[in-house]
Amino acid sequence: MSIWSRISDALSALAKGESLSDVFAHLRTPPERSAGFAIAVIALGAKMAKADGQVTRDEVSAFREVFTIPRSEEKNAARLFNLARTDVAGFELYAQRVAAMFGPDDPALCDLMEGLFHIALADGEYHPAENAYLEHVSEIFGMDPARFTSLRSRMVPDEHPDPYTVLGVSRDTPLADIRKAWRQEVRDSHPDRMIARGVPEEAVKLAEKRLIAVNRAWDEINEGQG
Repeated sequence: MSIWSRISDALSALAKGESLSDVFAHLRTPPERSAGFAIAVIALGAKMAKADGQVTRDEVSAFREVFTIPRSEEKNAARLFNLARTDVAGFELYAQRVAAMFGPDDPALCDLMEGLFHIALADGEYHPAENAYLEHVSEIFGMDPARFTSLRSRMVPDEHPDPYTVLGVSRDTPLADIRKAWRQEVRDSHPDRMIARGVPEEAVKLAEKRLIAVNRAWDEINEGQG
């Protein structure tokens, strides 16, 4: 069963009177958890979006930065986007339900935040309002501020991001420990590990930008201290 079929099954609960934010309570175990991840990214991304009216093909393309969406499933993705965008519930409630679905300190929440960064940057710009939104979501997720700063350094284009910030270490951290942090990031970016913690197969390309950033950061630090 594809991720989009699972999403359709999850959304069928809405016909019984549940709100979209209620759906997350039913998606805590595999394989439903991967559908919960996808719904969370699209729903929180919709709350961040500034689009008016019905979702357009351009808006759907923003989610292609995170997911492989077959043409045949674009309508389902658009429907989900519009359900979240027009829902009277605020994004804070969505973020609270998503945090409860995964649990505190779950690494999948970092994957999810990276997905939201991809969507925020899909138009080529990163607006202060988007940063404030994502920072607030990360706080609801219980994410350490330093971790959020590290994620932002990896995802948001900069002429020269600080390599220590990218790896989430300080400048006085021993090189051996920095190497451990880098290796851990590389291990956590393996597709098998991502899928095991609930990231859909269709979204494992999230790790591409992360790997580029952490490998570049390690090379820069290692060469500078070598």
